[in-house]
Amino acid sequence: MSGARSVAPPPAPTVLRMVLGNRLAALRQAAGASYEQAAAEIGASALTVRRLENGDVGLKPAYVKLLLAAYGVPPDETAEFLHLVTEARKPGWWHRYRDALPSWFSAFVSLENSAEEIRIYEPQFVSGLLQVDAYARAVLNVSVPPASPDEVERRLALRMARQELLHRPSAPTVRTIMDEAVFRRPAAGPEIMLAQIDHLLEVATSDRIALQYLPFAAGPHAAPGPIHFFRFAQPELPDIAYAESLTSAVYLDEDEDVVAHLQVLDRLSEMAESEAQTRVFLEAIRKEYR
Repeated sequence: MSGARSVAPPPAPTVLRMVLGNRLAALRQAAGASYEQAAAEIGASALTVRRLENGDVGLKPAYVKLLLAAYGVPPDETAEFLHLVTEARKPGWWHRYRDALPSWFSAFVSLENSAEEIRIYEPQFVSGLLQVDAYARAVLNVSVPPASPDEVERRLALRMARQELLHRPSAPTVRTIMDEAVFRRPAAGPEIMLAQIDHLLEVATSDRIALQYLPFAAGPHAAPGPIHFFRFAQPELPDIAYAESLTSAVYLDEDEDVVAHLQVLDRLSEMAESEAQTRVFLEAIRKEYR
């Protein structure tokens, strides 16, 4: 599949690194330089230049300074660019959870933390950004391979920390579609499900969070599993779709792949109940857990 990459990135990659990589690519192209010519400037391989531009590796200030000089970038712009390189080399806040964070998932946290718009389809669980702690603990306890109690608590702390982005002044818009199975096959006991549903009813009042549920009666659809879609304010960054398996993840940034996933999300949104009807459903399902 074009654009699909099994990701095992270094700890705590940042979206800023991706942005700067894309800017380097644009500057190289504007200067009319090939990968090979750029590589010669820094005494490295063409593959190294590709990896720098793709954000696959950290940006070395010495390399960047040489490349910017070769591309004819003025000194003041070079100084600003190098300052951003220094910022991009700093670990994200999630670095302190690296013991509980699979390498393939650290990129997801960076994308989520920097996105302007997040769209989600969840067929089995309440979206992680919207889980209360007791519900999240129940979900984490069924992970594969099984996690120890200490590992569950560390992963729970990370999940709760991720939710802080919803309270920022620049919080992203979050549009979530949850299958009816999320509520018909409860992940926890009645008391926890009540607390979780109450939380969903509360967050649904936010003008930056949209909730829809997909009823069984809506019929079949094309989503093979959970889907996440990220859109960014930075024009250098492409839209990115994300899918994961038990032990790895795939990040999709080629137009054809991203558009296909976006079309599936659009179709699911059309099939799902409206936000108002979703609130009615949540109120009704709440009574079943009392």
